[in-house]
Amino acid sequence: MVLMNLAWFAKTAITTAFLGRLGELSLAGGALGFTFANVTGFSVLNGLSGAMEPICGQAHGAKNVRLLHKTLLMTIILLLLVTIPVTFMWLHIDKILIHFGQQQEISTVAGTFVYYLVPDLFVMSFLCPLKAYLSSQSITLPTMFSSGVALAFHVPVNIVLSKTMGLKGVSMAVWITDLIVVALLAIYVVILENRMETAWKEGGWWDQSFMDWIRLIKLCGSCCLNTCMEWWCYEILVLLTGHLANAKQALGVLTIVLNFDYLLFSVMLSLATCVSTRVSNELGANEADRAYRSARVSLGIGFIAGCTGSLVMVAARGVWGQVFSHDRGIIKGVKKTMLLMALVELFNFPLAVCGGIVRGTARPWLGMYASLGGFYFLALPLGVVFAFKLRLGLVGLFFGLLTGIVACLSLLLVFIARIKWVEEAAKAQILTSYGVKEVACNVAEIQIGAGENDKV
Repeated sequence: MVLMNLAWFAKTAITTAFLGRLGELSLAGGALGFTFANVTGFSVLNGLSGAMEPICGQAHGAKNVRLLHKTLLMTIILLLLVTIPVTFMWLHIDKILIHFGQQQEISTVAGTFVYYLVPDLFVMSFLCPLKAYLSSQSITLPTMFSSGVALAFHVPVNIVLSKTMGLKGVSMAVWITDLIVVALLAIYVVILENRMETAWKEGGWWDQSFMDWIRLIKLCGSCCLNTCMEWWCYEILVLLTGHLANAKQALGVLTIVLNFDYLLFSVMLSLATCVSTRVSNELGANEADRAYRSARVSLGIGFIAGCTGSLVMVAARGVWGQVFSHDRGIIKGVKKTMLLMALVELFNFPLAVCGGIVRGTARPWLGMYASLGGFYFLALPLGVVFAFKLRLGLVGLFFGLLTGIVACLSLLLVFIARIKWVEEAAKAQILTSYGVKEVACNVAEIQIGAGENDKV
């Protein structure tokens, strides 16, 4: 999972490098367009597909192949429907950016870049569900290998298309390489279903009821808001940095620091997906004790990974700024800011794990409430006060972010501490429509287990 996510971030870095070769205007416009695409499109699709983690994870644990099949198809259909309004928005990105005060020249370039990126919306509508479908069954190697193959093709495709089509070619290279991943994963899923003798025969692809759609949309909404609120908070942080007194230098420092954070984020995202899979699989198998143990061990790993990531960031702060800039002011700012970001990473890793735990229990709205309270009621308001009222600048914004993340983590830890795992396992049996009779017969066992859970 980590290697797959690193491949995705490497692809983004390669795209940025080829935009830079086309000139300053192409780099600025392409970067702005790609940011707009992430905020309004890719974050939404990734968030919506997050609902597959608890449903498919619990279905796999309960060995309910029919539910796995129909959830995959329903999610693909839902994402394809969502891409329609997003596509109309993308086709008018230049007007939207100009309306919000961006320079016309840069906005026009951003509009061209996003226009040729539109097919990636439809490609991602298949890619996100396929990845979630496989990862929920603890199948990760195909995704890693297909991402590696696509990354290997990304450079030559960029070389050819950037020379022949310029900015348009760089944009097209993004969805062409994503299409390679989709093709390879689709082939693997077909092979996997054929290898499992009863998989195709189980069916369930078109066995959707109205309540199935309601359940999926509720989970999708919570997962989407949770993902988007976290992504958007960092984008708002960038916008606020642009209003500081030394905005040019501050933006340079923030961009360089966040580039390192993206590397660590690939590990956080992988941890969150893995714990969500483990917890949902065990709950689906009606193994409450093992689900609790998975959550407990994952939290421990999250805190250890947070300490490790924090130490790595502190160790790299002396050389990281020099990789991107020769400006002494920016290099000095990077050294100072990475110390604060290292403190943020200390809590960011366990926060990601907590998000995975609540998704695995099919209650992603707990993460949504925590994100809303931590990021938007604390982090951003406090960041504005520290940065502009107390004139602490970029340091003030990071103090606000740190406060919000600590609050968000504290809320999630309280939510997780109150989880009654035996009851969650029983709910999972109902969610997966598996063992309904067994659930009815085990009411007494659930009540006894709930008492034991309180002791734990």
